[in-house]
Amino acid sequence: MDDFADFYLSGKDAVFRAVLAAGGDRAGAEDAVAEAYARACARWETVRAHPNPTAWVLRVAFNVRRSVWRRLRREVLGDPPDRAAAVTAPGGGLRRELAALPRRQREVVALRLLADLSVAETAELLGIAEGTVNTHLHRAVQALRHQLTPTVLTALRPTTEVA
Repeated sequence: MDDFADFYLSGKDAVFRAVLAAGGDRAGAEDAVAEAYARACARWETVRAHPNPTAWVLRVAFNVRRSVWRRLRREVLGDPPDRAAAVTAPGGGLRRELAALPRRQREVVALRLLADLSVAETAELLGIAEGTVNTHLHRAVQALRHQLTPTVLTALRPTTEVA
């Protein structure tokens, strides 16, 4: 179980940042990440054998967030409250602009730039083609480029090759 503790401590911050960027709500992201790591711990022997255990945790966390959104949509029609609040919050900067992006673009930005997954890993995790990942990333960066100052944009530069 020590290896799970090491896995958790080494990846929890990056997973949280990715889920927060994709979902917009801090409390919801914390809950989704906690649930994802709890499920990973319960299935650690299987998750450990996965080619990319961090991607497994990210997928579970994203699915947890989507389930919450679906439940909220059934209860109250319209945008999920976390996204609406982030879009209208004053002074949100990058977070506000990310929240204004379509869901798939937010997820691609979160996985590629914040979680530092490859194009192939991102495509597999989201269940889309690699070319679609590149298209969503390109469109998201273009949209952000028009909205943000150059100082904020330097924080978005990918650490790995986009193509």
